[in-house]
Amino acid sequence: MTKIRIILFALISITLTNCNTEKHEFPLDKRYWDLNDYDKVVLELNYGYEADEKLPTFDDPQTRIIVEKLTDQQNFNIVLDDNELGIKHRNEVAEKFFSEWKDMNNVYDALDRKDQYLYDKEMLAVWHFGLGLQLKYFKLGNDQIKENADDPNSSRVKNNINSNVSTLIKNYLIYLDEINNEKAFTEEGKTKLANGIDKYFPALIELYPNANYSGMKNKAELMLKKAESDKIKLSLNKLIELIDSKKEKETE
Repeated sequence: MTKIRIILFALISITLTNCNTEKHEFPLDKRYWDLNDYDKVVLELNYGYEADEKLPTFDDPQTRIIVEKLTDQQNFNIVLDDNELGIKHRNEVAEKFFSEWKDMNNVYDALDRKDQYLYDKEMLAVWHFGLGLQLKYFKLGNDQIKENADDPNSSRVKNNINSNVSTLIKNYLIYLDEINNEKAFTEEGKTKLANGIDKYFPALIELYPNANYSGMKNKAELMLKKAESDKIKLSLNKLIELIDSKKEKETE
């Protein structure tokens, strides 16, 4: 009888442990996460964790894959880069991913009592996901405007496209605002912040070389005066030089 009780107690303990391990469920067996997956995952990350419960992080071997899947840009590229699909459909998917990304921004933005980001690397990975997504989203929107227009070269169409590009640039400037919070980042976070400038801002300028980047240059110059990290300063200087080089080509 005693042995049976011990076995039963052991089984109950194992069951409770398994329940605790499987408290948060994520579709990790799927190669790509679709919009339905993001609906569930982002909801779980935003509201399914207790206030004192640690979120998935890159530093945790057990939960690293969750952050990697969440911020994997192939999840939207697999659809948005598929030229066999219609522009309207891809644009609608991009818009829904953009909406998901806005909710993702709330997941890793917490600060500790010393005003340090608790999850700076994860937060920046979410940011990079959004920067990459917006390049595709706004281009698809502009392509759809041209496709639906009677005259793709009309001033009305050009004005609409220029307005969209201006909005995209302003969205990118919000990323540079994070330099104001430089002290809240770890050294690893500062490096990741600088890498985002190096990767996504040149891609934006390459995609829209004739856009007005005077506001971006002014912002970069202001942030350069405030920045303390050498890596961030280097990235800002390269960005300013790139914008200046585009201006010089326009005047030639």
